[in-house]
Formats: sequence, structure tokens, C-alpha cells
Amino acid sequence: MNWDTLKGKWQQFTGQLKSKWGKLTDDDWTFVGGKKDALVGKLQERYGHNKDQAEKEVDDFITGL
Repeated sequence: MNWDTLKGKWQQFTGQLKSKWGKLTDDDWTFVGGKKDALVGKLQERYGHNKDQAEKEVDDFITGL
């Protein structure tokens, strides 16, 4: 799966994403709203990842869906 597909079906996949990244709040998920760059930023903020690490984690997870 790619990000464009996920973005189009955001509501369907939000539960899986929330279970993967439990430190993100409901407000964080509302802010992200299907935007990859926003998710990467929130992962950096909540988990202390650098940008490359956060992007890789997101890409790996999305590929596995």
C-alpha cells in the first residue's frame, strides 16, 4: 500500500495506526488527518525520532499494511 491509498481511506486505517503509535493523542491524529509529513513530525515530537528515522518507520509500516 502507498501513502496516497492510505490517505484516501484514512478513517479505515486510523485504528491500526493508533495501535502502532500509541503515544499520539486523539488531537495529534486529528492534526495529522492523513498527511504524511504531519505524522512524521508528530513521531519526531512524541518519540524523539529524527526525521529520517520517522519517515522510514512510517514507510515500513504503510508498506506492511
